[in-house]
Amino acid sequence: MQLKTLLNKLYKLKSFVYGRTTLLEKEDGKELEVEILPRANAKPECSGCGVRGRGYDTLPERRYEFVPIFLCVKVFFLYCPRRVDCPRCGVRVERVPWSDGKNQQTIPYKLFLARWAKKLSWNEVATSFRTSWYQVFSAVSYVVEWGLEHRVLSGISAIGIDEILTNRGHHYATVVYQIDGHCRRLLWVGEKRTAKTLLRFFRTLDKETTAGIRYVCSDMWRAYLEVIKKKLPHAIHILDRFHIVANLNKALDKVRAEETRRLAAANYEPVLKGSRWCFLKAPKRLTDTQHASLKELLKYNLKSVRAYLLKEDFQQLWNYTSPAWAEKFLDAWCTTAMRSKIEPFKKQARSLRKHKPLILNWFKAKKEFNSGIVEGLNGKAKLTMRKAFGFRTFNALQIALYHQLGKLPEPEFTHRFCNYSACESEFL
Repeated sequence: MQLKTLLNKLYKLKSFVYGRTTLLEKEDGKELEVEILPRANAKPECSGCGVRGRGYDTLPERRYEFVPIFLCVKVFFLYCPRRVDCPRCGVRVERVPWSDGKNQQTIPYKLFLARWAKKLSWNEVATSFRTSWYQVFSAVSYVVEWGLEHRVLSGISAIGIDEILTNRGHHYATVVYQIDGHCRRLLWVGEKRTAKTLLRFFRTLDKETTAGIRYVCSDMWRAYLEVIKKKLPHAIHILDRFHIVANLNKALDKVRAEETRRLAAANYEPVLKGSRWCFLKAPKRLTDTQHASLKELLKYNLKSVRAYLLKEDFQQLWNYTSPAWAEKFLDAWCTTAMRSKIEPFKKQARSLRKHKPLILNWFKAKKEFNSGIVEGLNGKAKLTMRKAFGFRTFNALQIALYHQLGKLPEPEFTHRFCNYSACESEFL
């Protein structure tokens, strides 16, 4: 089978034909040049309005990079673009189906690089296909921008709001996910974790989409609570179960650390030394050694032991199904914590009382939505950042997160290369 026949099978061009092909030897590898010619009597198409018109003149030859062959042979299209004498737009360069504007990457090549960028880091993609990091970034940007323009935001009934650490020094980004059972994806990412940041997300939604949101999950961050109360007063706001348990663990660890220092200062036996994970891990996840150590520690009348029992007792809350009974248990637990004279747990009890309606909303939502979904998506977001060893600009981070987690649509003609790309993955 000739190369021109193969190209016509995989990527047939309307109003254009493939001409001569030339294989070149370069210092960094082989390159294949494919000439493209306009069909006879085919009028050029205006790049402004899309109307075909009379040819004006022809510009010098341009090179457009195409999908490589056998992962090592770079392919370039050679074409001399024509200018159109358009009655509407004046003299304009013609529109070609394989590229947009003056971009030297063909659209299929951009999509090819973008698909590999989901599997590998951008640096690894650039090295594997003998291109630059910027070219990979440009390809991913094109796919993300096209996907954001064509994605459908209707039918969103549940969202999760959280923040992720982007750089050292308390630099955060606000992320909003769709957490419906049929679709879990990144909807929006914004710089910082302020009320203004979250308000920018709601400005991207129309009134109908906003009115359709019935459930929202978030943590106790005050900026988020205020915006959600203002923008989604009709939705059931579910407080983040993960962060409630995490705050109790932090309170327990603080009690244990203070008591460990107090026992050491008083020259008592260091019974709490090395007991951190015995207290913090769930009982079913303890190793045999940790289980034995915890069993021995529970024999002592220590403040850390009482705090541990309070923390474990609180876990019974999640077993309730009735919001009324869950409320009674929560009230009783908060009363016990306030009488315990353990200040970190008294602080947590006051916080739980303050946010009690939001905590009980988890039961009103039939336990269908929780922060575990959001934390799972956050884990994928952190993996994206680790693969790239960080991003220099927030714009690059946004593009990477949308690309990996946004489930964005792609142009229809890219599906011609789906099987081809899948087969190539076996060679890497």
